[in-house]
This record gives sequence, structure tokens and C-alpha cells, in this order.
Amino acid sequence: MTGMGIAMGDLVHTLCAAVGLSAVLMTSALAFDVVKYVGAAYLIYLGVKALRERPSDPRLPVAPSVSPSRAFVQAVATEVLNPKTALFFLAFMPQFVHASEGNVFVQFLVLGLVFVAMSALYTAAIALSVRPLGKFVRRFTWLLRWQGKIIGTIFIGLGLRVALQQR
Repeated sequence: MTGMGIAMGDLVHTLCAAVGLSAVLMTSALAFDVVKYVGAAYLIYLGVKALRERPSDPRLPVAPSVSPSRAFVQAVATEVLNPKTALFFLAFMPQFVHASEGNVFVQFLVLGLVFVAMSALYTAAIALSVRPLGKFVRRFTWLLRWQGKIIGTIFIGLGLRVALQQR
């Protein structure tokens, strides 16, 4: 579900690029900063949440930590609030859109949908490889004990990096 959430977030950015909102975001320092700081705060929140989780007993079956719908919503929020994604769509898509070739809005949508489909396939491939990798990693109990701390630290670091970065 996380992969579908990322794809949905990319679809939101596609629509924003098609109607010109990404350009507004990139030209308005205030709008960029608001999205940047909200995204950074969300990453830090996820990191603190991961740090506070109690490690699971590796002998017990692993239950999903979040429901599929919650994973989807978290992924959409993370992707939509990522200002670098908006910057990517703003920098990438216009190179392949030409007014002389027809309706610019439709060109943006088609290009965005192709990108979203390719991204979804890529994410699905990663998701399919995670289960076998998870079985392998569960053998290392020390890693399971430190998993939340490692992930939490990475997310907090990413959140701080986003907050401190310049345009």
C-alpha cells in the first residue's frame, strides 16, 4: 500500500504541474518554505514515533505495525509534502512538453501517468523482494532490537536535512 501511496502522491504532483501549481511553489519562497517545513516536521514525527516503538520479540510472528490504509495515507502525505518531488516534476516534465504538439495539459497528464506507472512497477518490485529479505534479517536478533532506533534516526536526520536545506 505504501507504493500505491507514493504513486498517488506523484499523481498529485503531476496534476499540480499540469495546472501550474508546482511553478507557483517554486517561485514563491513562502509556499516552498511552508511545504518544506511541514514535510520536515512530518519526517521528524515519523522518526520520533519509530524511536519510541518497543522492539518486537523475533520469535513471534511480525504483525503489521500500521494498517494498509494508514500506510497508504502516510505515503501520500510524505510524497505530497516533499518539495523535492515538486522540483523534480517542475524540472523534468517541461522538457518533454511542447505547445506545438497539442494540448499542454494533456501532455503533462500523459507524461505524469507514464511516470507514475513506471514508479509503481519499480515500487512493486521492491515490495516483492522485501519479504524474502525480511525472513533473512529476522535471523539477526540484534538488528531487530535496533531496527526502530536506526529507522527513527534516519527519518529524523532526513527531516532535519529537509528543514535546513536551501532551495
